[in-house]
This record gives sequence, structure tokens and C-alpha cells, in this order.
Amino acid sequence: MGAVKHSDERIGQMKFAKRPTIGNLASPKLKYDYTNREVGTLPPDNREGFKWVSEVAYKNIHRIVTRGYDTTELVEAGYGTCDVIFIDYQARIPLKEEKDVLEYVMVLGLEDGLSNPALIARLIARGKSYVTQACGGSVLAFGHSYASYDATGKMLAKYAAKVEEGMSLSDAAKLCVDECKYEDHFGVSDLYVKDPAPAKLLDFAEKKLKGVKKLRYVTLMKEIVKAAKEKIGYVEVDMIGAMSAAMMELEFSSDAAWCILSVTRAFAAGSHAIEEMERESVDVLGQTLTPKEWYDGPVDKPVPALSERPAKGTQYQTAKDWDKGWKEMERLKGSAYSIPYVIEDPRKASVSKK
Repeated sequence: MGAVKHSDERIGQMKFAKRPTIGNLASPKLKYDYTNREVGTLPPDNREGFKWVSEVAYKNIHRIVTRGYDTTELVEAGYGTCDVIFIDYQARIPLKEEKDVLEYVMVLGLEDGLSNPALIARLIARGKSYVTQACGGSVLAFGHSYASYDATGKMLAKYAAKVEEGMSLSDAAKLCVDECKYEDHFGVSDLYVKDPAPAKLLDFAEKKLKGVKKLRYVTLMKEIVKAAKEKIGYVEVDMIGAMSAAMMELEFSSDAAWCILSVTRAFAAGSHAIEEMERESVDVLGQTLTPKEWYDGPVDKPVPALSERPAKGTQYQTAKDWDKGWKEMERLKGSAYSIPYVIEDPRKASVSKK
């Protein structure tokens, strides 16, 4: 208590001490008198403190409730994981047909072999980290090319909206092919021409859902595949295209689909991480060396003396010189000059599923 008293006395003295001016804090242009502010902690004012508020779920000593449904009562009544996913994201219990389609999608999305999420999980596991870190790290692989459910879903929403506005399904599909065929998130490629899984998913979703709701995205994706075959040739719907169409048909937003399917993939990534721990040795900092075949950069060179440091940096005087310098930097890998940056018009709102 003595130390606290001494501190309080010191603050009391500081309140009346003449304090030096720092920078422009004494400027008369400021809207407050900085130099005469009270020092030390003060009682809270009347502003509301921060707190978490959620309409998704709550928990007390008796139960966990999501969107109004007691989760214990849900599982005792026979509802499953897919049902609760609908409840969490859409605040509704799905039709049985919808639940069946989501289960089909999640089974296909759970395992993808030694692809990026599994490899990330394995690399994290080699550091002798917690397996939960490896599972969580696998989600970082999902972007706008690999597992691009967000971008592909927004693409489908854009052209489905054109159909709703009066464009024919065929014309909307052809326009999508013309505008998106070179995009990484197109959803139609030659990756699955020998694997029927994505096409079978579209057929399953269509068969299950056509009798209970108006189809928009599955039928559009099928028409896009048809148009792409005419325009490009040897292609088929791939897993991203089929899964995105099915998830949108289930009324999940493209962002929700991204979340659900990335976490679904993390289940299998955990198995990959555990296998890595069991079959391989761990890595320590400094252990991994670089063999000659892994390096193709500049040859070794002597370090110049400090007196030889360049006197001035690179500065271009003309647009032509700047363009030439930019092209030279594009050849320097690791500089990011060769990465194409697309700046979206902020006046154009991104298309999201309604």
C-alpha cells in the first residue's frame, strides 16, 4: 500500500506541476488543452463498455442454444451435424433433401490427398507444434484460386442474376464463358475430365432439389459447362464449380460455403498432420539446407566495402525509363513486380447472394 500511496502522491504533484511542451501539443489550434489534462487513471465516463453480442448462439449452466434451438434436444431428436450447420448459418432446419446434398458435398470436400491444406498441416506438424495448429493452418491454403468457393460463388450469383433479369440461361452461360474462362475460379477445366465426381454431384443435387425448390445455380453451371465445351473443347465441371453451385443452391452465401468447406477439409488435414508426426522426424531451426539444384539466383560475389556503397538510389526521369526499369524488376523473382494487381472500382459493390 505504501508504494500505491507514493504513486498517488506523485500523480497529485504532477497535476499541479508545470509540464514541458512536447511537439505541437500546446498549439492553440487544438480543440483541447493538452498540457492541463488530468494525470493518472480516472473513473469511467458514461460511454458503454465493449461487450460481445451474438444472435447466433448462447450458453449457460444448463444448455447451449443456437438460433433458439437447444443443441442437446436437437441431437436427441435425431438431427445431425449438417442440420446444425444450416441452423447456424441460416437459422433454419433444412429439408431432408437439402441435408442430403450438404452431406454429399462435405464428403467430397473432406479429403483431397496431398494438396495444399494437407501439406501446410504436415509442415506445421514437423515443427513439433500442437496438432490443432496444424489443422488450423490448413485453412490458410484456401484462396481465390485454390478452393475458390467465395470467388466462384460470386461469379455464379452474378450470371444467375442476369437470368432473373430476363437474359436466357444459354446466353448468360455463354457470357460467363466469354468473361471468365481465363479466371482461376471459373469452375470448369480439364482437371476432372476423367473423374465423374463433380458431374455426379451436380446430378445428385439436381435430382434431390428440383422437386422442392426452383433451381438456379446447378442448372446455370451445367449450361456453363455446355457453353465451355463448345468454346474451349475438352473440359468438364471441376470440384470447385460443382461444390460452389451446390452450396449456393442450398442457399449458403459464397462466404459461408468457403467457411464450411475449408473447415471440412481441416478434419482430414488433422489426419495428415498426425501421420507426419508418426512417420517422419521433426525439423529444428537451421536444419534444412539448400542444395545447388534448389537455387538459381545470382552467383556468389564479394561484399563491397562501405565506402563503395552507391551514392544515390534509382530514380527515373522519364516514363520510358520508368517502364524499362519496371520490366527489369519484373525479371527479379521475389520482388513482386511481376504479380498482376487488379484494383477494383470501389463504386461497384461486389455481387453477393441475396
